[in-house]
Amino acid sequence: MLAVAGALFGLLIGSFLNVVIHRLPIMMERDWQAQCAALLPEDAVALAPTFEPLSLVSPRSRCPHCSRPIHALENIPILSYLLLKGRCKGCGQAISPRYPLVEAITGLLFGYAAWRYGMTLAGVGALVFIAAMIALTFIDFDTQLLPDDITLPLLWAGLLLNASNTFTTLPNAVVGAAVGYLALWSVYWLFKLVTGKEGMGYGDFKLLAAIGAWLGWPLLPQVILLSSLVGAFVGIVLIVLARHGRNVPIPFGPYLAAAGLIALFWGKTINQTYLGLI
Repeated sequence: MLAVAGALFGLLIGSFLNVVIHRLPIMMERDWQAQCAALLPEDAVALAPTFEPLSLVSPRSRCPHCSRPIHALENIPILSYLLLKGRCKGCGQAISPRYPLVEAITGLLFGYAAWRYGMTLAGVGALVFIAAMIALTFIDFDTQLLPDDITLPLLWAGLLLNASNTFTTLPNAVVGAAVGYLALWSVYWLFKLVTGKEGMGYGDFKLLAAIGAWLGWPLLPQVILLSSLVGAFVGIVLIVLARHGRNVPIPFGPYLAAAGLIALFWGKTINQTYLGLI
């Protein structure tokens, strides 16, 4: 029953995550433009663009094609997409299948987390971690950005949660945050010194630091290894299939997030199995 309730709750949170994934990068861009406009001379401020107020809760969701507001009955997770046959009721344009995909993934992971951890502090923490990983994954796919508005609160939340040894000990969490950041920071600067190019963004450092704060430093090696292997494999496949040029950047955040979720549920088992084989 708890797993079913968790899955249903996950569907609702997945619907909200779709809003976060779509709107947060737009809000960030508008904030940057406002900061730039503040530096302009007074006679140039009037030329700065103005936008309709936008937040994660207002205005109401609307069709990206015809701007028709989406009514409550058209916004039921997954079910509305199926009933509408994947098209806007107003203009008939296709709705991206990614919306129900995000809802389904969130529902499945929330249901599993509820079954795995139950009504505990670890269970609530797992839901927060899952939601953050999903939002960061799809934002990075779209924009190659990992917003500080998500990564930094996630890092502090992990440290606070582990003050009571929820997923790991507090010393492991603190060291995990530091090692997570410095590991990719070192790779960034080594690559830049050798090639003169930037190999990854600072958001990747912060995301791995947040994962380290939640899961502790002992799980970081497998997170780095899993994400690097999957990222390298996907990159090679895309290059071979000519869908990506060699100089086109590939977001690394989604692979870090996926590895973080694997480590959340099965990281300790993987470590024990690996050490046992050794």
